[in-house]
Amino acid sequence: MIESLNITLLVLSGLVTLSIFSSLLSFRVGAPLLLVFLAVGLLAGEDGLGGIRFDDVGTAYAIGTVALAIVLFDAGFHTPLKSVRQAALPSLSLASVGVVLTAAIVAVPGHYLLGLDWPQGLLLGAIVASTDAAAVFFLLRVGGIHVRDRVRSILEVESGSNDPMAIFLTIVMIRVLTGGGGDDLVAFILGHLAMEVGIGLIAGLGGGYLIIAAVNRLGIERGLLPVAALSMALMLMAATALIGGSGFLAVYVAGLLAGNARLSAPDTMRRFQDAASWLAQIAMFLALGLLATPSQFLPLILPSLGVAFVLMFVARPVAVWVGLLPFRMNRNETAFVAWIGLRGAVSILLSILPMVAGMENGRLFFNVTFMVVLVSLALQGWTIAPVARWLGQVVPRRIGPVERVELEIPGTRHELVSYRIVPDSLVARGHKLPSWARPSLVVRDGHSFLGASMHALKPGDLVWLFARPERLSQLDRLFASHADAAEADRQFFGDFPIDPHARMSDLGLLYGLAMPPDSQDVTVAQWMRETLGSYPGIGDRVGLGEVELIVRALGPHDSITEIGLATEPTEIDKPKLPLFPSGREVRARIRRWLRR
Repeated sequence: MIESLNITLLVLSGLVTLSIFSSLLSFRVGAPLLLVFLAVGLLAGEDGLGGIRFDDVGTAYAIGTVALAIVLFDAGFHTPLKSVRQAALPSLSLASVGVVLTAAIVAVPGHYLLGLDWPQGLLLGAIVASTDAAAVFFLLRVGGIHVRDRVRSILEVESGSNDPMAIFLTIVMIRVLTGGGGDDLVAFILGHLAMEVGIGLIAGLGGGYLIIAAVNRLGIERGLLPVAALSMALMLMAATALIGGSGFLAVYVAGLLAGNARLSAPDTMRRFQDAASWLAQIAMFLALGLLATPSQFLPLILPSLGVAFVLMFVARPVAVWVGLLPFRMNRNETAFVAWIGLRGAVSILLSILPMVAGMENGRLFFNVTFMVVLVSLALQGWTIAPVARWLGQVVPRRIGPVERVELEIPGTRHELVSYRIVPDSLVARGHKLPSWARPSLVVRDGHSFLGASMHALKPGDLVWLFARPERLSQLDRLFASHADAAEADRQFFGDFPIDPHARMSDLGLLYGLAMPPDSQDVTVAQWMRETLGSYPGIGDRVGLGEVELIVRALGPHDSITEIGLATEPTEIDKPKLPLFPSGREVRARIRRWLRR
């Protein structure tokens, strides 16, 4: 018994270690990390090199459920409230209308290519209807790109809120197919949806406040704080599910509240959350990869490719366009959100449910979904960075690399920050630090000096200073290496900067521009904020006669601190595809049609 236990432990720990080191390949070639984890599971499985036979559906589903709860709690924990406020309505539209439309459209190839009846086709559509946030944002980080604020916020919030909807639809369709839906199908679906969403939201809010109170007030030992928060989140998910609510929605909402609250030891909490989320994803993908049997895929390759094609090029684009139609999104933004519809662990996990429920062709759903996920990760995952650049959704870096380390200081609004001075940074070239960022300690050539005793900083120095978190971006500019502005950067940020506090009347006189009514006495920043709405983003632009004003940088509370001026309107937001007309364009076409 002890020997078999050691062998099992050796195999499992070896697979986890192999997955972690395989991630180096993902970082080097930009491969989707989830695809790497799934590949490790497939190689170790029954048809792979490892020959491990794993067909315990119940265990795989249990592992996936716990792992998904951890991932959703972490997703909520790392989502800023600014993103929620900025993208709540568009994201909820995608998570509701978008998921239903996706499921309905995918039912068509499920019926005609796989021979499923219409309810079973709708079940397949519900299974593959949700996107995978972990895959999307990992690839964005690996690609070295920063997506524009509004689009990133929509993707963040949508990815956390569409999983509960897809899970709900899948469970409801399984109940209907197994005879548990009753006579009135519409009333059954709407009743269960209202109950699960309502209970899930209430439980998530209550559980989030309990987690915050426990972390801040009970005096738990520092190392146990993140463990206590995560265990309470898992308890919340299970308890919510037992009383008929959506446990996954509850755990996401609780993570959202906890991540945006002032917690004790926030950096410790975030580091633990990151580690727990990675371990959960590795365990989930390994289990799902081991459960798959590639030899069963061969007869289903062509139909599965057809389902994947319809999902990526028809269902997701149509669902995103309809879901974002009421909102002020241009064509390129809608096109990018439509392409970032990667399917991942949630879809594979949901495909296990038909087998758990004992459906006759339950294995078919799993095999088809697995191949759809592989195609989505390979095709969409590898093309995120070039598509983002082509559609003008990438914010160019205005500073070079910066070496920064942050240490939390409990009970204060300051952080202890460390910078290493690089040779071509502003500080290395003699630029003075602001009065609120005087060095406390300088390490030079292995020797420590008090900051007050150092009159000049040199390249290679390690500087320690205290600063508020909202001011770190200003320090990054001083300590970062130099970054030459490329032509694409000039097109994105404008030909030259203008004073955001200048009056619109002065701007009109200087450039001979006709100013909009009632804008003479306001500053350029105020006028742009009113024109763009409550939540401007870096790269947002407003046409003003023959020139274009562009948001270059934002300060605290989303104040516009830098504005660029392009002497000719740029083509950054020029539509690249003859698709996805905005709501404004659709209304204009309808008015023209009515006049005719």
